[in-house]
Parts: sequence; structure tokens; C-alpha cells
Amino acid sequence: MKLTGIFAAIATPFDHEGAIYKTKVQHNFEKWNQTALSGYVIASASGEGVLLSPEERCLLWELSAQAAAPNKLLIADASDESVRGSVALAQRAAAAGCHAVLCGVPHFYKEMQSAGTQMLYFRSVADRSPLPVLIHNEPRIMIAPETTALLSQHPNIAGIVETGTPIRPIADGFAVLAGTASSVLDALEGGAQGAVLPIASAVPYATIALWEAFRTREKEAARDWQQRLSHPSLLVTDVYGIAGLKHAMNINGFYGGPPRLPLSGLSLQARQEIESAFHDLVV
Repeated sequence: MKLTGIFAAIATPFDHEGAIYKTKVQHNFEKWNQTALSGYVIASASGEGVLLSPEERCLLWELSAQAAAPNKLLIADASDESVRGSVALAQRAAAAGCHAVLCGVPHFYKEMQSAGTQMLYFRSVADRSPLPVLIHNEPRIMIAPETTALLSQHPNIAGIVETGTPIRPIADGFAVLAGTASSVLDALEGGAQGAVLPIASAVPYATIALWEAFRTREKEAARDWQQRLSHPSLLVTDVYGIAGLKHAMNINGFYGGPPRLPLSGLSLQARQEIESAFHDLVV
């Protein structure tokens, strides 16, 4: 499994009753498949994974496996606070046709934040998962570099996605992927092998252009793409979140649709701000 390049952390399309919109899943994948995206992360935070039931996550993985091109890697977000829950999701992701699972750091109970509990969680999941496991690290619930280094020795832990956290190459064969579009070039220059980006759901060509410019050592082009992506990416993550990402998809020919309640839509002013920011990125 080659974890390099740009992976889209895809949004989940809902209809106006809040159900998964199956035909729009197909529609989006038909367009994404025409790009050089390396693969897709499905039912993560940008896919409103926390608002999906386990059955809906599995349905989304199945639909994605049916719609994705054969050369694209499918990474299912199997995050759960318990080892048992994550393993059950990993098993269902494997049955659906996914290639790897992504697990966030458990954090609900204070004692879960200790290095020992984090080690126990990831090792236990990796021991039982039929698919390779990726760690998702973020500032709210960070895992220490020393803990990551020890976990990298597990044969079924394939890498880490660093979202808003420092990029540190760990070991040969252990993938480090950036998760923050506003600083992805710095991450790549710091040793990341690729990136998992929500904004790639809306403007895959722009994110791929940055990756290709970096890969071919066209430094000025890479800096230009990074500059063009930085502000729009912040709008669809930190500022307007899921609703912003989905509106950016709508204006670029994908189906974003409404966010799932209790998330709400955007004001006219917010939509106009996003349209202006994405004007030079829309293909």
C-alpha cells in the first residue's frame, strides 16, 4: 500500500431530509476518479463521520468502494473511543472493500490521554484489525512523538495523519501525511509523503498541482499554489467548516448539499466570501 500523494477527506452528500444521497455519492466519485488523487478518506470529520451511525458509515464505505476507481486507495475512518468499537468498524470496512482505516486518538476520559492508554488502544486495534491502521493526530488530543515512534514499530500501523500538528518523519516505511492545507507545502518540505485534505473534495486539481510542483521541484510554482490554497482552505475548515466545504464543492461542479443537523447552512455573505476566495481555484 503506497501512502503518497493527495488524498481527499471527502464530504458526505445528504439529501434535504438528511439521508445519504446515494446517486450524488456516485456523481462525486465519477468526477474525483478523473483526477490524480491517490485516494479518499471516508466518514472522517470532514465527512460528518461523528453524525453518522455505524450502519451509515458502512453504507458509505460500500458505496465508495463501488464507485471509486480501482487505482484509488480507500481509507475508512474507524474512530471510536473503545478498542472493541474501532475493531468492529475496521472489520466492516474490510468487508466493504476499503484498504486501510484511520483512527483518532481516544480522549473522552481523562485517563485516555496518557501515553500508556494511547499505546494500548492503538496496539490493540492494530492487533485485531484486518486492515492497516493510520493514526490521526490533532492538537485537541495529541499523541506524543515518542509514543508515535514506538507505535510505528507495530507491523499493522502504517502511518499517521498530522492535522495542525508538527510533521516529524518517524521511520522508513511509516507514512507521515499532512492534514492541514494551509501549511501543506511546509509539511512536504519537512518530510511528509503526502496529505489528507478536506479542500481536495472541492478543488482536487489545485491540491494535486501543488503536490506535482513539489514532487518535480518547481519551487516557485509550489509556493504559488500554496499561497492560492491557504485562505480558501481556512474558510472551509476553521471559519465556516462543513457548510463552507460543501458550498465550495457546489460551485465547482460537485454535490456538497446541506450539512446534517444540527449543523446549519451559510448566510448569503458567507457564500459570497467563499465564492470569491475560490474563484481562481475553480476548474
